[in-house]
Amino acid sequence: MQFLQAMMKHEPPPNQLGFSYMLGGDTGPAGETGGASNTDPSAAARTADNHWIVTGPHIMLFGPPAKALGYTEAADPDPTRPYMMWAGTPYEHAMVPVK
Repeated sequence: MQFLQAMMKHEPPPNQLGFSYMLGGDTGPAGETGGASNTDPSAAARTADNHWIVTGPHIMLFGPPAKALGYTEAADPDPTRPYMMWAGTPYEHAMVPVK
């Protein structure tokens, strides 16, 4: 949670391994499809150029070890396969879909 709290406060994230999960996937209020920009950690809404992505149930790995996994850093990855979210930012982390 330290990683996510740092991100929300626009502070440097901790330099350690972290783990979180969203077993309900990216859902908004009342089950609406949510999602997030895959390139801008501060984006609050979908725009034509912020590479919005919706991922189903997934785990998230934070910190330097996550960056060494070799997952794609594409702006528009396949959300059914592991990828790095917010690649190139201090908040880069691995997204690993689960079924």
